[in-house]
Amino acid sequence: MAIPRQLPNAITVARIPLAVVFLVLLLLAGRHGESDMTLRAVAAALFVVAISTDWVDGYLARRYDIVSDFGKLWDPIADKLLTGLAFVGLAVLGEVAWWMVIVILVREWGITAHRLVVAREHVVAAAWMGKLKTAVQAVALSWALLPLHLLIGLGPWALVTTILMWVVVVLTLASGVDYVVAQVRGVRAAR
Repeated sequence: MAIPRQLPNAITVARIPLAVVFLVLLLLAGRHGESDMTLRAVAAALFVVAISTDWVDGYLARRYDIVSDFGKLWDPIADKLLTGLAFVGLAVLGEVAWWMVIVILVREWGITAHRLVVAREHVVAAAWMGKLKTAVQAVALSWALLPLHLLIGLGPWALVTTILMWVVVVLTLASGVDYVVAQVRGVRAAR
């Protein structure tokens, strides 16, 4: 069965407006200090669907051998936009510490900016540690976004959220170091 060659790229691009709609719903859910659980659940579900498309577009591109430079470049950008907006939204709502969000965003957008700068020379695909970091971010954010505290209580939910966010910060920094080391080695090897 053949699929359209641009389908993985279209899925990647669709994540961008989904990220914006998700953020609007999340912020509307917490607009008066008391969260609207229905809107919160819808925002969380939209996030889970949107972040799941990261796996889908990558799978389709590899499975049908239609990996493209566009996808290698824009897939991580779409991911970072979605996860970045989720981190910012949670920080605005007071559910994740701003310092954690800043550390994560500086690393995420620093690497993305570097990818864009070197895109004319070569496209830098995500390494395994970056993919692991993205997967852990997806799980941590999904947990933090779902209104699970109604089922398990605010204390246990907040504890698990805090632990997950610490794991995200550590993996984000470690994968950033891994990226920089790989780029330095690549430049040295090219010389």
